[in-house]
Amino acid sequence: MAAGQTAIRVRGVAKSFGGTRILDDIDLDIDAGTVHALVGENGAGKSSLGKIVGGYYTPDEGEVSVFGERVTRFTPREALSRGVAMIHQELQLVPELNVVQNVFLGRESARGGVLTRGDEERFAALEKTCDFGIDPLAKVARLRIAERQKVEIMRAIARDARVIIMDEPTSSLTEDEADRLHEVIRRLKAQGKTIIYVSHFLDHIIANCDNVTVMRDGRVVRTSPIAGETKKSLVDSMLGQESDILWPELPPAPDGSVAPIAELRGVATHSGLNGISLTIRPGEIVGLIGLVGSGRTEVARAMFGADPITAGQYLIAGEPQGRLNVRDAVRRGVALVPEDRRKQGLVLTQTTRPNVSLGTLGAISRSGILDTRREVARVKEMIAHFGIVPGRVDGRVARYSGGNQQKVLLSKWAVARPRILILDEPSRGVDIGARQRIHEFIVDMARQGMGVLLISSELEEVINLSHRSYLMSDGRIFGEAPSASLTVESALHRVFLEQNRRSVPQEAAAQ
Repeated sequence: MAAGQTAIRVRGVAKSFGGTRILDDIDLDIDAGTVHALVGENGAGKSSLGKIVGGYYTPDEGEVSVFGERVTRFTPREALSRGVAMIHQELQLVPELNVVQNVFLGRESARGGVLTRGDEERFAALEKTCDFGIDPLAKVARLRIAERQKVEIMRAIARDARVIIMDEPTSSLTEDEADRLHEVIRRLKAQGKTIIYVSHFLDHIIANCDNVTVMRDGRVVRTSPIAGETKKSLVDSMLGQESDILWPELPPAPDGSVAPIAELRGVATHSGLNGISLTIRPGEIVGLIGLVGSGRTEVARAMFGADPITAGQYLIAGEPQGRLNVRDAVRRGVALVPEDRRKQGLVLTQTTRPNVSLGTLGAISRSGILDTRREVARVKEMIAHFGIVPGRVDGRVARYSGGNQQKVLLSKWAVARPRILILDEPSRGVDIGARQRIHEFIVDMARQGMGVLLISSELEEVINLSHRSYLMSDGRIFGEAPSASLTVESALHRVFLEQNRRSVPQEAAAQ
């Protein structure tokens, strides 16, 4: 590959949906063999631009060239034939197939039209490059989001793509897993691959990319080398103004004598929890810290009634709960913002209005008839409060950016005013501006007296937004600390130490 060769050239590209222009006169060159970042607020157009390069959208105007050849037919298959693969933020896997089958789907090993076992050998070779540690025979439906994201990455690499578009590749990964992914990216770059890296994690971009393009309102603001950029310089360009990255001030922690609004006592579930005990008081934000697979999401699901509790007690406002299901939990004032907003949180076939109203239909209905005037007024209030774009009551949620979909999901519970609010990865795939609004929302909910459980792979987020944190490993809580006494490094050290401590006896027993 010649030095200085242009891998992707975009000229005058524009795209509209339903009369809304999402990309406008985009010019961009991406050099071969580099890691090129696209940054901007949600709705800036960076993911849409990635989808045009990846063949998922056809531009209304302009043209795209791949290694000097103009692309005229925009389909994922055509893009892949030219060596361009895309890893979506919302993953595109077949849940009922296993990992190997997904990685080599459409490119299976076959002899005389009959499938062979060669894919397992190919996967083993691929795993040496990636070092993800995924069970090749595990069914994808049973994998966590972070593991599914790794499968998507392996699938792109397996297709010998020369250009790989990664849309929020680290949004579900812990820092350790993100570091391993970035090592894979460095290896791919050394092999001459070109990576288009779409992300809101500005620290990751500064540390791992060569060039950055800042987008705002569907236009390119500037493209520059990453050298000399800072987090603040990128945010200022994204927002178009001077900015300060601040954490909102927490309300005072409730006194220890205040009765808990939620309490788990020795809770176990079939999903892997064992002896979980924790308390959440009104007005308190409690964090859960642990690696992916430690049981954080399982705690959230148990408290929301999604996973049955097989042992121990769950108390809400001091009252023991029996066989709690999701409907019962919502009636008792429990709300959950799940980590997978598209599959578990939103109804993508519906518009903004019913998605916001879904949790409170009874409150805005009389004799079973929906008061649409009240509904529209409440939805408009949430659109303005969260800055949802586009600001239309009947906007199609399926076409919203990830951050704006997240705002719609948060709006559902903002109007419901629950007693217990559980947030699992609330700022996943969300830009810096939207993230600040979400952080303010979390603190405001606690200020209004809600008990909040916060789960996030961004430890900095948990530490700065919670009063107390529980540390988890292998389905157990092994420690508790005031969040202000923790740092990202000290929390990770304790988690890794506990994980290693628990794994040593198991390995010794196996020997």
